Amino acid sequence: MIEPFARTAVLAVLRRINVGQLTIHDGAHTYVCGPGGAGPSASITIHDAKAWPMLLHGGTGCVDAYVDGLWDTDDLTTVFRVAARNIGRVDALRKRFGFLGTAGLRVRDAFERNTPERSRKDISAHYDLGNEMFSLMLDPKMMYSCAFFEKPGATLADASDRKLETVCEKLDLGPDDHVVEIGTGWGGFAVYAATTRGCRVTTTTISQEQFDVATKRVVEAGVEHLVECRLDDYREMTGQYDKLVSLEMIEAVGHKDFGTYFAQCSKLLKADGLMLLQAITIDDRSYDISKITRSFIRTYIFPNGCLPSVKVMADNVARRTNMRTIDLEDYTPHYAETLRQWRTNFFSHTDELDALGYDDKFRRLWHGYLSYCEAGFEERHIGLVQMVLAKPQYRIGLHKAQEAQAAKAS
Repeated sequence: MIEPFARTAVLAVLRRINVGQLTIHDGAHTYVCGPGGAGPSASITIHDAKAWPMLLHGGTGCVDAYVDGLWDTDDLTTVFRVAARNIGRVDALRKRFGFLGTAGLRVRDAFERNTPERSRKDISAHYDLGNEMFSLMLDPKMMYSCAFFEKPGATLADASDRKLETVCEKLDLGPDDHVVEIGTGWGGFAVYAATTRGCRVTTTTISQEQFDVATKRVVEAGVEHLVECRLDDYREMTGQYDKLVSLEMIEAVGHKDFGTYFAQCSKLLKADGLMLLQAITIDDRSYDISKITRSFIRTYIFPNGCLPSVKVMADNVARRTNMRTIDLEDYTPHYAETLRQWRTNFFSHTDELDALGYDDKFRRLWHGYLSYCEAGFEERHIGLVQMVLAKPQYRIGLHKAQEAQAAKAS
């Protein structure tokens, strides 16, 4: 009896779609939800009625049912785009009745702490899944952050290099600089900055597998005299540096430690230092609910992660540091394309992934992850920004300011 009730309840929600359309095929029955028109439209096929009760549990239940093979679609990204396009109505209900649904979440959240030990465990759960798998999905430098597709037809490798060059340009890196990087990845930025700018780089990660690859790549590039790799939590770092880089690491910090993160970054910089932060962001209006909600991304992909909002970052910079924001740019459209190319790479190596032990359930989970994120960026439910923060004694020469202004204008 549960399945017919669940189907009725799910369809009642889906029929509230006011932008786009979902067509659901369930045996001999077809249900059309939404007006269609110019919005995104997708078709879903239910293979097993057990899917309906799982769909009652929102995004997590939807992906659980997909991973179990209970439903399929020929365009998973578009399914999530329809959901993202209509999420405003859901958020409004969550805010209106939030005191009923989030009281337990807030109590649980109050007792959780993102200790260094917990951070290592959470990071390992994602980044230590296997370097071979990530190498099949990412560009040759294994950059696991948004690439910048500034020219039509640019390859993922070209776009990743463009992003790295943008970072170096914004920080005006040179051979006299000593840079600290929070979040090594597989060493892509550290090697690039050392080889193209001749600067020193101290980079840290808490992923053992990333550390091993980054250390090896530094040696292979012949820049071991310039780059030092560390296996330290960012909170354990000491010393002072000319520049600081953090590319999409803040999302793993946890909302209770955003202030700690910015305070530590400020502490690591000299009085005239610069910091470049690249961050995936959530809309300011969704942040309070998002930070305590257990989405499938926070449950299965990035355990206990939290997306900051631009306002939250600005507030923490103002309260916990003596830095000021001197540049803020939005690169959201580039992330949708980055994810498309990652997804294409991932599924063009199905046989290799299978041989490595990444079975169909794992691949379906990652299909859900990549498509979910792509849709979020495509519909601007989530965003991507670069912030440049300056310490009090930082000064930019007039000619450099004019060059930067001219480059933006063109």
